[in-house]
Amino acid sequence: MAKTVWGYIQNRDHRVMRRVNRWKAPRWIRYWMIAATRIGDGWLWYGLAVILLIAGGPNRFAAVSVAAFAALAGVVVFKGLKKISHRQRPCHLEPHCWSRVLPPDQFSFPSGHTMTAFSIALVISYFYPGFEGTLYFLAASIAVSRVVLGMHFLSDVLAGAVLGSGLGVTAIVVFASYGLL
Repeated sequence: MAKTVWGYIQNRDHRVMRRVNRWKAPRWIRYWMIAATRIGDGWLWYGLAVILLIAGGPNRFAAVSVAAFAALAGVVVFKGLKKISHRQRPCHLEPHCWSRVLPPDQFSFPSGHTMTAFSIALVISYFYPGFEGTLYFLAASIAVSRVVLGMHFLSDVLAGAVLGSGLGVTAIVVFASYGLL
């Protein structure tokens, strides 16, 4: 059963990969995807932490602490899963027609960029609900960019979004259970 489900997912992933890798996206989409993936390298999150620490109000230390906890837990999770899965990246299987972005590591599953983006977006949205739309737009842009640029399969980013959201919720619950929120 598991092999059948995995085979189905993999067939769909490869079909999406071939379509995306051969799509000559308009220039504005190319710029958007490259920018999204680059800010997902960490620059956005570091900058957001600095801004929150300076002007985040009374919740600033809690928000940055919980987000950092979720992101660091995500690094441990995605590095462990990548070592277990050994799933090749789309860019290693088929060349992309325009993207020359190099992958940060060897394996594809799950998307660490997506996991981090969604965990931080969820946590910061919890503390600052007015920024929820912007944060999730950025997280979704980062996730989509990973597929469009040939770094990940669709299932990699979907798993990253689910795992990242779960880590964000877990971080909030852990901090709340210790009375730190």
